Amino acid sequence: MIDSAAVLPETVAQKLRADIIAQKDAPGSSLTESAIALRFGVARPTARIAIDRLVADGLLRREAHRAARVPSLSYDDILDLFDTRSIIEAAAMSALADAGAIPAEALAAHRALAATDDFAQHDIRFHRALVAGQPSPRLTRLHELLMGEVELCIGQVQSAHLITAREIADQHQGILNAITAGDAAAAARLTRDHILGARDRLLTHLDTTN
Repeated sequence: MIDSAAVLPETVAQKLRADIIAQKDAPGSSLTESAIALRFGVARPTARIAIDRLVADGLLRREAHRAARVPSLSYDDILDLFDTRSIIEAAAMSALADAGAIPAEALAAHRALAATDDFAQHDIRFHRALVAGQPSPRLTRLHELLMGEVELCIGQVQSAHLITAREIADQHQGILNAITAGDAAAAARLTRDHILGARDRLLTHLDTTN
């Protein structure tokens, strides 16, 4: 029997994560424990645990004695984040290509993304699954350190309609084809192109709106 009291904070964290990625809580928004408790109909201790989880994951930031906030990433933050991400994921895709294997979870995310315009959650799931499927646990841990802020950026890309789900699906398919073919160099190159292309669209958008 599942202890619902133990599951509830994680459920709230998942729903709050989805709201942040969907820009329902925009960058700079303040999220208090009382407001989250009211939104999801839970006790404040439950809201606090959910907020703490997202702070740990990088989707929220909180200073001592202040409410948590959705980070507002600067131009330099995004540049550094995507450049670092491209290095880690290119290495991960190269390792997968050497093995010639694609995790089932990544394939499921790819199929789901191709069937919807609401791509952010499936794109995130796809990349997490691929990196988790390569053999180095340290590379996976490095990737996880970045993914909260990456999720914030993917949410902005979707919200501003900077790329279509079809474009992403086609780019993902190219990466999968290279992995299946055992072409490590192509898998790494296509991964870098995919990540840095999204970076450039987001930075151009921020330049024109700020």
